[in-house]
Amino acid sequence: MSEPRVTAVVVSYNRGALLAETLDALAAQTVRATIVVVDNASTDGSAEVADRPDVDLVRLTSNTGGAGGFATAMATALARHDPDWIWVMDDDVVPTPTALGALLAAAESIPVRVDALCSRAEWTDGTEHPMNTPRPWALARPAEKRDAMAVGGIAVRSVSFVSSMYRADAVRQRGLPVAEYFIWNDDFEYSTRLIRGSRGLAVPGSVVVHKTAALADTDADPGPRFYFEVRNKLWLFRDARGLRLHEKLLFGAATARRWVRTLRRSPQTDVVRDGLRRGWRDGRRTRPRPNAEVLADAGLPADVLAVVADLDTAQRRWEGSR
Repeated sequence: MSEPRVTAVVVSYNRGALLAETLDALAAQTVRATIVVVDNASTDGSAEVADRPDVDLVRLTSNTGGAGGFATAMATALARHDPDWIWVMDDDVVPTPTALGALLAAAESIPVRVDALCSRAEWTDGTEHPMNTPRPWALARPAEKRDAMAVGGIAVRSVSFVSSMYRADAVRQRGLPVAEYFIWNDDFEYSTRLIRGSRGLAVPGSVVVHKTAALADTDADPGPRFYFEVRNKLWLFRDARGLRLHEKLLFGAATARRWVRTLRRSPQTDVVRDGLRRGWRDGRRTRPRPNAEVLADAGLPADVLAVVADLDTAQRRWEGSR
């Protein structure tokens, strides 16, 4: 059998020095991957850093956030590179040389279909990063746990966009990340959508370094970004089809506890409360627009925007069947 075709996609915004490390690490993988970089209208020269012969660079004219960037990057991969797998990461993620090889080995060795996998994300000191620590799926059946353990993995229900890999034909069937999420919960919504009816697998043998400024979880001090956490979670729990009702109840209870913890810990209580109020209002009153509408004026190439529109249709079709 031929080696699987993998396209690595990176979303970049004003972290040029870190982006250079990411691209060097991708070029040093023991398994080859084509590379797509979507630059979210950076102003620090990040696009020039990605202007390499081995990189398919898409420069956007406005900042579409992580969600819009990943939707664009995955559509670019499908439009131009015909991958079997799409490997996703931010521009502050540095994969170790065997990171991709370990993901592929696990996907090929497990005796059942897996549509989403993720790496172990460590901070610069080697500590597992709390922002990206995959949680074993509490409701996984014994057979799911055994299958995962047989390949050195962990059965999970969601993965983050910090080094996760998705089967391309599942993306073609179920669509792209929801661009209007902008930031936060886009990876949670998307990965649960792809894993529903399939399997999700964390692969500790695949290691990346997540070079955040500090070793902290997302709820440490979200500031005004808490708005997106609240709005997007309400969108997800109300309308998204990746989770079944009992799963929404389980994750909803965990979210409520997390919000209380955030309110108690944040030194910007007034800012967080304002984000909660506005996010609750907009999450109840609005719904995310189709990706093709959200990204229409962001400078996407015509071939990529056409794939975005096609996958909007695919997502609606799949959601209508749930």
